[in-house]
Amino acid sequence: MATNTQTAVVASNARSTEEQLQLVTFQVAGEEFAVDILAVQEINRMMSLTRVPQSPPEIEGVINLRGKIIPVLDLRSRFGLPRSDRNEHNRIIVVEVHGRVIGFIVDRVHEVLRIDGSIVEPAPQMVCSLDSDFILGVGKLNDRLLILLDLVKLFDADMVRVAERTAAA
Repeated sequence: MATNTQTAVVASNARSTEEQLQLVTFQVAGEEFAVDILAVQEINRMMSLTRVPQSPPEIEGVINLRGKIIPVLDLRSRFGLPRSDRNEHNRIIVVEVHGRVIGFIVDRVHEVLRIDGSIVEPAPQMVCSLDSDFILGVGKLNDRLLILLDLVKLFDADMVRVAERTAAA
């Protein structure tokens, strides 16, 4: 189970030249992102979501995953990007944030990757179309940039509470 301290672990690991980070990489709107694999419980193919009336626009719906009702957020909406049509590449990444299990939809999952913490630099103010508060750092891998997301800030306690209320409804 992931904890809120994992954000601090990733951030401190990113500054250490001796530490390896193990990340799940994925794509949203043409940008490549990553989260610490320790925060990820599972990755699922896109499945039918049950829409909950009067839920916030970021919350796409809920799923029943082995008897647990899990709210699913649209990461594009959370980033303030336009939604896209679903396809066979979309995935739901299930994580634990603030003690609550939630899922988020990504365009495509790429790989599980190990990188040296030494190649991760603090996020510049304008990395992409995202608020830099959501970003732990940027990893430079050969010809590509990997944006490491801070799940605790991306899905802050208020957002998780709203998602939890949606799942309960």
